[in-house]
Amino acid sequence: MKSFKYSIAVVLVAMILHGCKKDNYDEPSSLLSGRFLYNGEPIYVEYNRVPFELYQYGFGKVGPINGTITPEGTYSHMLFNGQYKLVVRSGQGPFLWPATGGKQDSIAIDVSGNTTRDIEVRPYYMIRTPQLTLAAGKVTGNFKIEQIIKDADAKTIERAALFINKTIFVGVDNNIARADITGANITDPNNVSLNVTVPGITPTQNYVFARIGVKASGVEDWIFTAVQKISL
Repeated sequence: MKSFKYSIAVVLVAMILHGCKKDNYDEPSSLLSGRFLYNGEPIYVEYNRVPFELYQYGFGKVGPINGTITPEGTYSHMLFNGQYKLVVRSGQGPFLWPATGGKQDSIAIDVSGNTTRDIEVRPYYMIRTPQLTLAAGKVTGNFKIEQIIKDADAKTIERAALFINKTIFVGVDNNIARADITGANITDPNNVSLNVTVPGITPTQNYVFARIGVKASGVEDWIFTAVQKISL
């Protein structure tokens, strides 16, 4: 009996030491970061709406490492050194991701220490020369809409909108007021103007944040301008 108890004790100690060894593995220490760009220009999106996936093969686990593009069009993730593939799934983002035979292509990235890698994409539209001003309690946005994709993958404009919010998180899901125009009502994409009245804010603050967005037909995500602070 004594020998049996001793054997159990040895097994328990071995299990504890094995568990500690697993828990003491180093955490990822290499930062992969970059920007989503079109010809060097940032692709601005909505907060927590456009996901991306990273894959690292050869370590038994082939599931994705998930992340989200920031409103400023940047991405980042702490990783182990190694070879990764980055992909944005079909239907995600206000841009056309390259695909072959109907399957989304991936971008190979070699992570070795802190690594910066910008990703070039083709948006359906870009918002040009945005101007946001305040007068008589209204925020006005003047801008142009440039169509980038004009081939068989082209999309029409579903709508454009001007959003304002109390915080820097401004967009479809985060606003206190908005003004919209449908694509059918945009007579001149080179001269679009929207204005929205600033509502009462509780608690009172002497500023709002604003940005302009454009949505392509049949595309889930909007493309935006940079967030701008407007003093009231």
